[in-house]
Amino acid sequence: MGEILKAEGISRTYLSGQVKVRALKKCDISIEKGSFTAIIGKSGSGKSTLLRILGTMDKPDEGRVYINGCETKGLNDKKLSQFRRRNIGFIYQNYNLIPEYTAYENIILPLVLDHKKPVIGEVMDLLESLEITYCRDKFPSQMSGGEQQRVAIARAMVHKPSVVLADEPTGNLDAGSAETVAKMLSLAAYKYQQTIVMVTHDRQMAEYADRILTIVDGTVIGGKV
Repeated sequence: MGEILKAEGISRTYLSGQVKVRALKKCDISIEKGSFTAIIGKSGSGKSTLLRILGTMDKPDEGRVYINGCETKGLNDKKLSQFRRRNIGFIYQNYNLIPEYTAYENIILPLVLDHKKPVIGEVMDLLESLEITYCRDKFPSQMSGGEQQRVAIARAMVHKPSVVLADEPTGNLDAGSAETVAKMLSLAAYKYQQTIVMVTHDRQMAEYADRILTIVDGTVIGGKV
């Protein structure tokens, strides 16, 4: 269906105390539209650093990132923030839901921030697809971890971003809930033709993806299609 996310020659070094740590080394990645890609690697392999750079939350020392053909490096902070809000959805290990908001209010937040009116039917379709319709009026404290993470998935997808980036989305869940969330991500990619990139250390969760890349010591193996 065509390339939607591309990274060329991404390198990143940071200081840990007085020690320079080279987190990424000339990484190349190509992601097809509508695909579900898992990037698997051990703790400290550089996968979360890579995801932050792909999501424009961090800048590489070298290399370029393209989303929907747009090179993000040339955007100033204001334009980059707007671009990120409109083109990228994020799913975090810790859910990052607002405690005072119901599931529905958390889900529509990206639309509200972008001054767009939610289409109730589309939001309810997401809730139904993720099997959490019954959570609509619940607050995060009233939901299990798996339910909260599925709300977070809906929030990441509601504004139909070009790509959804998931950082260890099953890391805080028990085995059953983790499997459900991984299945839901796969379903979302298939049903909504949503492009999803997930980093994980869990090979079993990665198996739900269409494609698995491996990152070892800051280098991506098999990054090009």
